Amino acid sequence: MSTALLTQKYDEQLYGVLHCFDRLLFSGNLHPFCYAQGMTKFLYAQNIRIFDYPQFAEPLRDAIRANAERLAEANHIEIEFIRKQETFRKEERVQSILQQRGMQPGLVHIFSAMERCQSYRPWHDKGQQKTYLQLSEGKCLHYYFYFVDAELGLCYLRVPTWCPFRLQFYCNGHNRLALQLRQAGIAYEQIDNAFSRIADFAQANQMAATWDMEALHQRLDALARQYCPVVAQFDVNYHWSIMQAEYATDIVFKNQALLQAIYLPLLETLIQVVKPADIATFLGHKLHGNYQDEMGNRLNKRWLGTRLKHQMGPVTLKLYDKFNLILRIETTVNNVSFFRQHRQIQHRDGTVTTQDAPMQKTIYSLPALAQTLQAVNLRYLKFLSDIDTPENGVKNLQRLAETSHEDNRSYKGFNLLAEEDASLFRLLLEGAFTIQGFSNRLLRQHLPGKNSGQITRLLKRLRVHGLIKVVRQHYRYYLTDLGRQVATLALTLREKVIIPSLARPMPLSA
Repeated sequence: MSTALLTQKYDEQLYGVLHCFDRLLFSGNLHPFCYAQGMTKFLYAQNIRIFDYPQFAEPLRDAIRANAERLAEANHIEIEFIRKQETFRKEERVQSILQQRGMQPGLVHIFSAMERCQSYRPWHDKGQQKTYLQLSEGKCLHYYFYFVDAELGLCYLRVPTWCPFRLQFYCNGHNRLALQLRQAGIAYEQIDNAFSRIADFAQANQMAATWDMEALHQRLDALARQYCPVVAQFDVNYHWSIMQAEYATDIVFKNQALLQAIYLPLLETLIQVVKPADIATFLGHKLHGNYQDEMGNRLNKRWLGTRLKHQMGPVTLKLYDKFNLILRIETTVNNVSFFRQHRQIQHRDGTVTTQDAPMQKTIYSLPALAQTLQAVNLRYLKFLSDIDTPENGVKNLQRLAETSHEDNRSYKGFNLLAEEDASLFRLLLEGAFTIQGFSNRLLRQHLPGKNSGQITRLLKRLRVHGLIKVVRQHYRYYLTDLGRQVATLALTLREKVIIPSLARPMPLSA
C-alpha cells in the first residue's frame, strides 16, 4: 500500500493546498531585428549604410527617453536613477510607494539605470568584401516601468534605450490570483507572495490554473507600444517567450508548531538521502553517465525561513518553511526546453507529426509548463511523504515541558535534567509501584519532606501532564505508557549520557 501524502496525512491540520505560478519573466524580441543578420538585411532594405547604424539608432534612443519623461510628467512621477544597483532594492522602494499610493491600476514608479545590453557593431570583412553587423556587448540606459495592471497586479517592463530593444516583462502569479479572488468575493489573507488563508482553496486552484493566452499576448503587445513606442517604426510585433518561471505548491498549516516539528526532520533527512539520480527523477529525467551540467543540494537560512535547494542544470527545486507558516515546494526553470512536451512538430518538408519534443519557449507553452511543474512538485511531495517525521514526539515533549492549566490552576512542566524531577521518576519506576501502583500515603513515606497537600498537588501535576492515571475503585495511581517512557528516558539520558560526558576532563584552553 502506498504511503499517504503529507497533504492527506495532515488534512485536518491544514487550511488547504495551493498550486500557483509565482515569479514569471517574459522576454520580448523583435523579429528579425533581434539577430545581427536580420538587422543587416533591414538596413540594406532601407538603403541605410551599415556604418551609419549608430546614426540610425540614436533617434530611436531619444524617442524612448522622451516617452519616459512624458509618462513621468503625466503621472507626477520623478524618474529615479539607480547608481549602485548591488545595494539598491527596487522592490522595497516600490512597496514603500504602494503603501502611500494604494493598489489602484496605473503607473507606480520609473527607475533608470545603466546596464549591460546586447547590440550590434558595423563590421567590414576584407576577405569576403562584405559589410554587415556583428553582435556586441555594451551598456545603455534602461528604464523600469513599475505599474499595477488590472488583471495581473504589480508588474514591471524593462525597456532598453538601444536597438534592438529587447524587453523584459515581470509579473507574479500570486498577485494575479489575489486580484481574481478579490473580484470573485473570496476572502483571503496574503503575506508577501504567499497566502496564509483562502476561504475556497478549490476555487483558487482553478483560477490559478486558468490562463487566457490570447488576452495575455494582446496585453503584452499593448504594454510594448505604450512604453517602447519605437516598435511602431518597424511595423512588427514583439515575439514573447518565457525567460524564467517559478511554480509553487503551498501547504498551508493551521499550527505553526506542527509545521516546524515536521520541517526540521525533513531537512535533516533530505540533505543526507537525496542523490543526483533522485533530483533527475523529480524533474522527470534520467541521469546519464555523461551528464556534465551543474547538479547538487544546497541549504540556506534566510529571513523568509530555511531553504533547501536541489539543482539540475537550468532547473532548481526548493523546499521552504515560508514565514514559518507554509511548507512551500517550488520549481524554478530558466530554460523551459529542459522539459519535454507531447506536441505537433512541423518538419522542413512541410509534414506535421505529433511526438515528444523539447518544450517551446513561447508564452503559449505556459499552461503546459504549469502542468509539468506541478507534476515535479507532486513527485517531490511524494518523496517527502515517505520520510518519517517525529511530530508526535515533539508534541509530547512540549506537553511535558510546558505549563498546563486545569480548573483555572496552572501546573508547571517537568525538566528531564533536573535532580528533583529525576528523583521522582526514579521512585515511580520502582518495581512495587509498577505492579501495585501508588497512593498519596505511600508517596509520603518515600518523600518525607512533603505533606499530604503537596503530594496531592504533585499527583495532579503528573496526571495533568499525562504521566499517570488513576484507578478510582482502589485510589491507586499507575504510570501511563507515556509516563513510563518519559521516566525511563530521563534517567537514561542523565545517568548514561550527560553525567558520564560531563565527568570527563575538559581540555585546557590555550
